[in-house]
Amino acid sequence: MISKRTLFAAWLAASSTCTDAFAPALQTSTLRHASTKSKLDHGVSSTSCTALFATLANSADFSPTFAPMPKESSTTVAAVPKLAQRWRKSTKQLATLGPASSTKEMIEKLFLAGADVFRLNFSHGSQEQKKELLIIIREIEEKYSHPIAILGDLQGPKLRVGEFSSPDGEVLEDGQTFRLDLDESFGDKTRVMLPHPEIIAASEIGHILLVDDGKIKLTVSGKGEGYLDCTVEFGGKISNRKGVNTPDSVLDISPLTPKDRSDLEYMLGIGVDWVALSFVQRPEDIEEIHALIDEKLPEGSFKPAVMAKIEKPSCFIDDSLENIVKLCDGIMVARGDLGVECAPEDVPLLQKQIIDESRAQGKPVVVATQMLESMIDSPTPTRAEASDVATAIYDGADAIMLSAESAAGKYPEESVAMQQRIINRVESDQHYRNALSQNQPTSANTPTDAIITAAKQIADTINAKSIVCFSLRGSTVLRAAKGRPGVPILGISPFKETARQLAMSWGVYPELPQTGSYFSNIVEEELFDYDNSVVEEATDDFNLVLRNACRAALKKGLVSDPNDLLVVTAGIPFGTPGAANVIRVVPAAGPSCWDGVCRID
Repeated sequence: MISKRTLFAAWLAASSTCTDAFAPALQTSTLRHASTKSKLDHGVSSTSCTALFATLANSADFSPTFAPMPKESSTTVAAVPKLAQRWRKSTKQLATLGPASSTKEMIEKLFLAGADVFRLNFSHGSQEQKKELLIIIREIEEKYSHPIAILGDLQGPKLRVGEFSSPDGEVLEDGQTFRLDLDESFGDKTRVMLPHPEIIAASEIGHILLVDDGKIKLTVSGKGEGYLDCTVEFGGKISNRKGVNTPDSVLDISPLTPKDRSDLEYMLGIGVDWVALSFVQRPEDIEEIHALIDEKLPEGSFKPAVMAKIEKPSCFIDDSLENIVKLCDGIMVARGDLGVECAPEDVPLLQKQIIDESRAQGKPVVVATQMLESMIDSPTPTRAEASDVATAIYDGADAIMLSAESAAGKYPEESVAMQQRIINRVESDQHYRNALSQNQPTSANTPTDAIITAAKQIADTINAKSIVCFSLRGSTVLRAAKGRPGVPILGISPFKETARQLAMSWGVYPELPQTGSYFSNIVEEELFDYDNSVVEEATDDFNLVLRNACRAALKKGLVSDPNDLLVVTAGIPFGTPGAANVIRVVPAAGPSCWDGVCRID
C-alpha cells in the first residue's frame, strides 16, 4: 500500500503538472507544504494524469478538500479567463489620469478596458493628489494580481512671453516688426518682454520663433544686447503668457526646473515605475536626470526607468537620437511640441524614425498626443484618428497613449476601449505581421541574444502558445520583445518593480511570483504576493521553475489545454542578471508530462 506521505507528495507533483491542474485546485494544509522531491516507493515510473488521480482518490488514506469555486462576480485572478480579450493584445496602452478619471471606480474601469500603464501628469494638480492616485492603482493591481506601471511625467521648462498693457493682448500684422526683450514693463503692439535670456543668446538672424503653439510665426531680423527684432510672418492675436517655441535653436538650459526637481524627488519617494523627461534637447539631458535620480533615490528603493520625450528638432542633429535612446530606458514620441516645431509633413516620418531607432536598440517606444482627440467630447473617434492610431501600431510602437481623452474628456472609458478595439483589429491583420517580420532589428552577438532568437524560432516551428522568460531586471524579456515574436511573452521576475516596468513593453505579460524564479516552499495562495516579494537562495531544481512557469501561463490565460506548448528561457546559475543560457520546451501540464503521460520520479 502506498503511504499517506507518498500519496501527498505524488498529488502535489501531479496537481501542478497534469491535466487535472486545469480544474479547481485540491488543497489541504498538509498537502500544501509537502516536499516536491518525495518519490513513490513502489517503483511507479510513469502514469497517466487520470490514472494517478484515480489512485489517489481511491486511497483510504487520502481525503482531499476542494477549494471553493470563485463567485461569478469575483474579480480575483481566477476570473482572468473571463477577461481574456483584455490580455489578447501585444501593443500596450497608456491612459493619463485627471479630473475625469480620478476615482477608484473609473481607474478600475480603465484598467479593465485595456490600460496597462497610468500616466500621472505633474504639470497639473498637487503632489498629494498624485500620491492618492498611486495608492488607488496599487490597490487595483493587488486585486487583479497583475502588475500595473505608473509613469510620472515631469513638466519641463515653459518658455513664455510676458504680459501686455491691454488685458486682451494685441493683434500683430503680417510684415510688421516686433521686438522681444528683457524689459519687465508691459508689452504693446511693438514689443513684449521675453524673460528667457537663453533664447536671445541662442537665436541667430533668420531663426524662427513660434508663439502660441505656432499660431504666430516670427523670423529674427535683428539682434542686440538683450533683445531680438523679429519680422511677423504669420500674424494674429498675442496675449499674456503665451508659449514660445524655438525650432532652430538649442538652448543652454537644463530640462529640469526647480519644480521638476521637487516633483522628481517626490516621485522617488512614492515609488513611480517610470519617469518621463520633457524638453530633451541632447544626450547630456538624460545623463543629468540619471545623476539626479542616483543622488535623490531613497536608500533601498528601486530605481525607476527613465523615458525621454522626443519633442525638439535638436534631437535629430547628427547622432543625437541614437545616443538619447542608448542612454534612456524608453522613448515617447511627443507629437504635441514636435508637431509645432517641425513641419506637419515631417512628423509622420520622424515618428517612424524614432520607432525604428528604439526598436533597433530594444527600448520600448510610446506614441502620444491627439490620438483620439475628438473623443474628449464625442463617444466615437473620427476615421482619421482611428487611422492615426492604427498607423502607430503598424509602425511597431510598443504602446500608444491617451492624454486629455482619458484625463479630462467626457468618455475616458470609451476612449481606452476604442484604442483596444483598434489594437485588436490591426494585430489580427496579416499585413501587421508581415510588416513586423520585414523590419527585424539585428540581434547582438551575445549568448542571451542567441538564446532568445532560438526561442522565437522554436516557438514558430512548434506553434507554442507563449515564450516564458525568467529575468531579474527584465533585460532578457526586453530582448525577446525586441524581436516581436508571434506569441505572447510571459515575463517572470522576483521583483515587483521589474514586473511593473515591463508592463510598458510590446507583447510582454509580466507576472510576479512571490519567490521569483525559484518558487520552493510556497503555498498556492501566496504565489502572487505583490508586497512581500522574497528572493530565495538559488537552487538547481529547474523542474520546479518550469512547473511554476506553467502555473503562471495558466493564470494569465495564455494556455487552455494541457498539451499546449511553452518555450522557456532561463539563466543558470539562477540569480545571474542578464544571463539566459537554457531553453526548454514544456507542455502546459508541466515538465514531467508529454503526450498526456506524466512521469513521477
